[in-house]
Amino acid sequence: MNILHVSIECYPIAKVGGLADVVGALPKYQNSLGHNAGVIIPFHDNKFTEEAELIKIHKGTLQLGEDLHSYSIKKLVNPDLGFIVYMVHIPRLLDRTMVYGHPDEIERFIAFQKAVLDWISLEKNIPDIVHCHDHHTGLIPFMMTHADQYTALRNIPTIFTIHNAQYQGQLSYDKLYYLPQFDHKKIGLLDWDHRINPLATGVKNAWKVTTVSPNYMKELQERANGLERLLRDESKKCVGILNGIDTETWNPETDPMLIKNYKLSTLVSGRKANKKWLCDNFDLSIEKPLFAFIGRLVNEKGADLLAEIIAESLSNTDINILILGSGNQQIEEKLRSLRERFIDRYHVHIGYDEQLSHIIYSGADFLLMPSRVEPCGLNQMYALRYGTIPIVRRTGGLKDTVVDIGDGGFGICHDQALVWDVCYSIKRAIALFDDQSAYKRLQRQIMKIDHSWHRSAQEYLDLYNSLIQLK
Repeated sequence: MNILHVSIECYPIAKVGGLADVVGALPKYQNSLGHNAGVIIPFHDNKFTEEAELIKIHKGTLQLGEDLHSYSIKKLVNPDLGFIVYMVHIPRLLDRTMVYGHPDEIERFIAFQKAVLDWISLEKNIPDIVHCHDHHTGLIPFMMTHADQYTALRNIPTIFTIHNAQYQGQLSYDKLYYLPQFDHKKIGLLDWDHRINPLATGVKNAWKVTTVSPNYMKELQERANGLERLLRDESKKCVGILNGIDTETWNPETDPMLIKNYKLSTLVSGRKANKKWLCDNFDLSIEKPLFAFIGRLVNEKGADLLAEIIAESLSNTDINILILGSGNQQIEEKLRSLRERFIDRYHVHIGYDEQLSHIIYSGADFLLMPSRVEPCGLNQMYALRYGTIPIVRRTGGLKDTVVDIGDGGFGICHDQALVWDVCYSIKRAIALFDDQSAYKRLQRQIMKIDHSWHRSAQEYLDLYNSLIQLK
């Protein structure tokens, strides 16, 4: 089966969040099961592409409103990623250092999608499945089915995966002329709330819609940033498939980013070495339990609660807290301002640092995830893989993957995204840490949990096959 994944992000080429990790792992595991899965993303002007060897395999022009853009498709040579990578290069439009945050994102994303379809419609080896990821690719299922110039693609099944329904990419109808010609009787398939909504378009037009965990699919029918009714109406073609993690990349025994590698038999010494490095570098005490947060500093992740959680917990308990992330500037400033008050027990590193995140997973004792919204969550799976006990709110994929120790499980869970709930969970974690025998036994237990992509990749393949049989 020939599968083409279409995405804006893909680890390790361009990563902002969990979308990149999924797109950088799922095709590799699908290939390991005997299929031919590849990824197409924009050409990002970054360190990876500067150092990569790329060959141009196609060039063309596309119309975007009144503007004509030249584009090329480049193929990554010997990527050693486990899958083929193609990049759409549109000079001065797609080749930016930042993945998001540009004033012309509407133009960028539409041009990217049109270039993808222009290319595959001319290829002799048309994919058996086109798998689109998030709103940046949500117009593709509509254009494949209804655009006049893509009639060759109308019978190709499309999958649309919602990684985060909070972001929908809405645009006004004055941008409609960016799209290729289609029968305007079909315009309702683009519309939601009197605007063109790429996320809603993907849901309406894809053959199947997936989300990144079963519980998140249920939640979206009640809370989906305005799309609840649509997802209830389309529920028969929707399915939640839990994300996995790449257990080759995320393996404490072989991870090159760690200070010291370890396995079950060397867990104590290995994790101690990584914790010591963290404590030495961030002026913390290795004897105290270390609580960490890794992620975007935004309300969605519960990051607006962190400053109050830190102040409350450090005023009343003897622990260390380490924060790694960036996002909302007000949240960043509040977190920075706490440094002087808790100089020897707290540190915040503003920014994204892949290696530091790996070391935190391998050295922290507990990982905080007080998320308001967490479609799947990968951080808790990385934490489990490395022996760090997650403290999570029961929402989305966190509810699917972490069971509370009070219910015979292996994590610490709370129901509300509230300061009190998180602080109480921290106190429960301290009690667990104080019982070192039970704590180390739980660490060994969680390292054995299998959250690899093998099962999830097969579920997607089964879904693809069910659609191909309908052709």
